[in-house]
Amino acid sequence: MTLTVRPLTGAEIRAAIADLAALRIAVFAAFPYLYDGDAGYEAEYLKEFVAAPDAVLVAAFDADRIVGAATASPMWAQKAEFRAPFEARGIATDRLFYFGESVLLSDYRGHGIGHAFFDHREEQARRCGATAATFAAVIRPDDHPARPDGYTPLEAFWAKRGYAPVPGFITELAWKEHGEAGESLKPMQYWMRAL
Repeated sequence: MTLTVRPLTGAEIRAAIADLAALRIAVFAAFPYLYDGDAGYEAEYLKEFVAAPDAVLVAAFDADRIVGAATASPMWAQKAEFRAPFEARGIATDRLFYFGESVLLSDYRGHGIGHAFFDHREEQARRCGATAATFAAVIRPDDHPARPDGYTPLEAFWAKRGYAPVPGFITELAWKEHGEAGESLKPMQYWMRAL
């Protein structure tokens, strides 16, 4: 394994969109997201996300192959449903950075790539004048029928990075889960830390 993690820019991002879309579909198919992904939707989502001013897309490579990716951009540039819990409480989103997905193929976990994803995104957030960073994680009950044996939640990792769940800061996002006829809303808990 020859692993490197670095931000992509401009033409590199455009060239990687299809690979990144496939990566999101593969990783989010597993618990806890159980996402029944669509390549066309994913490609459009990624283009929209990285088009936001000051957005960063960090990629993990094994030689030339992208095996993981993480995104971040200013919260004020996100869709209304992402901003709503903050704006409803009068929290300005112009000093807040939103961390989108962090996806990594299972064979590459445990090598420090998750930490590198956070390092790069936090660095971009600080560079852009953000004073805090946030992300949302799907809420699933401990007894969810699709929860695999031996599943390790990421809460301890996030806490080690200085993030904590924000009480009452929950939004809902819709996606189609495996076995569903169509999209349904899923609750998402916000985690946040000062930078």
